[in-house]
Amino acid sequence: MSIYTSLQLVCLLACSVSSQLLTTPIPANSTWATLIEANCSFVNTTQCGACPAGTFPSNDTEDCTCCTSGSCINSSSCLSCPVGYYQPQSGQQLCFPCPQGFYTNGTQSSACESCQAGYYSNQTASSVCAPCNRGFYATRENATSCEPCPLGSYCNTSSCLTCTVCPNGEEALAQASTDCSFCHPGSYKGPGDAMCKFCQDGHYQSKWGAASCDVCPEYHYCPSPDINPIQCPEDAFCPAGSTEPSYCMETFFRKAGDTCQVAPLTIVLLVVCATCLIIVILFAVRKQRTRVERNVRSCSSKSRLLDPQMSPSYLYGVTRDTEPVYAGW
Repeated sequence: MSIYTSLQLVCLLACSVSSQLLTTPIPANSTWATLIEANCSFVNTTQCGACPAGTFPSNDTEDCTCCTSGSCINSSSCLSCPVGYYQPQSGQQLCFPCPQGFYTNGTQSSACESCQAGYYSNQTASSVCAPCNRGFYATRENATSCEPCPLGSYCNTSSCLTCTVCPNGEEALAQASTDCSFCHPGSYKGPGDAMCKFCQDGHYQSKWGAASCDVCPEYHYCPSPDINPIQCPEDAFCPAGSTEPSYCMETFFRKAGDTCQVAPLTIVLLVVCATCLIIVILFAVRKQRTRVERNVRSCSSKSRLLDPQMSPSYLYGVTRDTEPVYAGW
């Protein structure tokens, strides 16, 4: 048999098979029909059920696309909500992202969890909450941010619930502090104080990190609060709380124990001044007495020249009882 004859036989056989496939009917319940039609007419929709909470239907399978909204024939065809998303109800089409301050670190979540105190979340769909950095704190749950530690307090670890107040003798000069610093010499910080304070006048503190200042002792003086007391000079007074020595007036007074007494020179000067004052007073009294006596004598001489029995008369504008005046003739 030639090659040409063999090819003709193969073609005749193929044409015969094709004609049989086209003329033979395909049963409705056969696998061929399902593959060819590929629609929901062959899906038993009476078995559709709502996807449980935390899941949503898959649009890639006929088990879900042929059912009503949020339902699938098999619950295994429902997809779980991804990490950071949740769905509290059943039969829903999609999942919601967790709001700020909440998170979920697993799939198929029906609710989001609150961020614990000391943690925060400032984004949606968070799978984890971030801890507060050092120097910051969050006292409440579901925080969206952390607050800086106020002045006088600190936080030296992460995820702080509250900030710790600096102990006595220490302070925090800035917000969001991670540690405290000692008070400088000349200052202190006691209970109830937020910051270090300078010592009052007459007090001192030469150490770092003091909780109080000491009173400058007696027989000493403290010109500056950050140095130790200085011994008082022998000729000066230094009661407790002195900032500088006090001296007696060297010319008129002198130190005697804890008081100032009058110096001998001062006594001499007082005696001399008193004597001079007495002399001046006596001189003034004598002068006044002399003046009074002179006036009395002058009045007596005038009374002898006048005639008390004569009535006053005028002659050319001059009264007769006028005291005569010597004209020089």
